[in-house]
Amino acid sequence: MSDILETAVKALSDKLGGDGIEGSIKFEIEGTGAIRIDENGASVDDADADCTITAEAEVFQDLLSGDLNPTSAFMSGKISIDGDMGMAMKLGSLLT
Repeated sequence: MSDILETAVKALSDKLGGDGIEGSIKFEIEGTGAIRIDENGASVDDADADCTITAEAEVFQDLLSGDLNPTSAFMSGKISIDGDMGMAMKLGSLLT
């Protein structure tokens, strides 16, 4: 597992406070792998999800650190979203 994925799972788990979410969201990090958040929390997993967010590794790291607003990232084309937009909005509130 890459350092980016390990760090991301830990950061997302911290933001979730040990909880999961209703539904599922997958981050596809280009050239690196995928992270999935569901009722069990965050894990390295490339299974199908209700919502898939695709971004480059640097953009993903900026989202996790809070240096990039999720809405701004979407509006500027830095991330793409496929599937349930409501799930993406739920994640946006988690990241900010």
